[in-house]
Amino acid sequence: MKVIVMGAGVIGVATAWYLRQAGHEVTVLERNAGAARETSFGNGGQISVSHAEPWANPSAPFKLLKWLGREDAPLLFRLRADPAQWMWGLKFLGECGAKRSTRNMVQLLNLGTYSRDSLQQLRRDTGIEYDHLTKGILHFYTSQKEFDLALEPARIMRELGCERQVIDADEVVRIDPAMAAIRPRLAGATYTSADESGDVHKFTTGLAQKAAEQGVQFRYGVRIQRLRTEGGAMRGVEIASESGMYEVVQGDAYVLALGSFSAQLARGAGVPLDIYPAKGYSATLPILDAAKAPSVSLTDDEHKLVFSRFGDRLRIAGTAELNGYDLSLNPVRCEAIVRRTLEIFPGVSRPELASYWAGLRPATPGNVPYIGRSRVEGLFLNTGHGTLGWTHGCGSGRALAELMSGRRPEVDFAFCGPTPARAAVSTLLAPDRRGRAA
Repeated sequence: MKVIVMGAGVIGVATAWYLRQAGHEVTVLERNAGAARETSFGNGGQISVSHAEPWANPSAPFKLLKWLGREDAPLLFRLRADPAQWMWGLKFLGECGAKRSTRNMVQLLNLGTYSRDSLQQLRRDTGIEYDHLTKGILHFYTSQKEFDLALEPARIMRELGCERQVIDADEVVRIDPAMAAIRPRLAGATYTSADESGDVHKFTTGLAQKAAEQGVQFRYGVRIQRLRTEGGAMRGVEIASESGMYEVVQGDAYVLALGSFSAQLARGAGVPLDIYPAKGYSATLPILDAAKAPSVSLTDDEHKLVFSRFGDRLRIAGTAELNGYDLSLNPVRCEAIVRRTLEIFPGVSRPELASYWAGLRPATPGNVPYIGRSRVEGLFLNTGHGTLGWTHGCGSGRALAELMSGRRPEVDFAFCGPTPARAAVSTLLAPDRRGRAA
């Protein structure tokens, strides 16, 4: 069948790739001049199955209170006269209970493991290069309280098959000698050797090129104006080119993979999505002293930062600011990222050499994305991945391609809408998410 994919970030490109591999005719619509120009441009670079604990967890409400009024807070709610923000915030609090948080963690862990396996197979099949490292991810803590809070989620993840090992400060330094500078301050860490890192922009642009070679059509520089529906079914996508020319693009099926902008477009078609943009920041530093740079991808859970090495570059990304669709760079938050980096890795680079970026992560209240059918016939969803778009990109694209081809994906996940063999879905899934139709 002919499929129209809306969006050329990592989610959209991966979806297009797997749909084409399944034999479908695929066209990708993207407003930028190339793939991966927005949220998939400058993120933290982690394939982090071990980062499955949702931001909405039992400790989150207390941390939010502690962070109120702090411009450099890891999670900043910048309150606006925006009903969507308030509604999203209330739903976020509703997902913070222990039972809901654990159920959401199961979903994220299952999808993450499936997606990492899919990425590894795709890498073997294509030989794609993207500065990837397969040395695992180390979550470290300089606060004993934060380390103690991390032990229970780590235990749950191990029970579910993710080997997130608890280690002491000496083992941290053995795994990554660059951490020696803060050895006296380390309370402990967890380590997942199977996790990976890599440059999502390089990956996505490389995969888009390979997809084009396989026959996927990419139409760049076109803006999606609205989804055309009639009688509860898709009838086309109205687009405008940079020259102002309007056109309706039609297919047999449509995939919405526009990240934070998915909610606005879907709402016009009568599909409500609980997605709100969470602005994330990143800094990229040239590595001036290789011996002082990390060789393993790292997560600083207290400050909500991740560190990944891309050759001679160090990428640091994280924090979340809920402030609508604003993409301006807050210098206080930018400087806080670099300050923390040079505190951990003194001498690795210089602050004046940092280049900064911000992107809008499509966050759902419980961090679980929308993947599957919508309530509009012919419209499929692959959006709402929040901070885990890179981690879940290949798995989400592969799973949706399977669903659209009439097959049940090999992953235990609560897909939107009816799926093949619905009864086989695990009872671990939250009742309110089972078979939800967006």
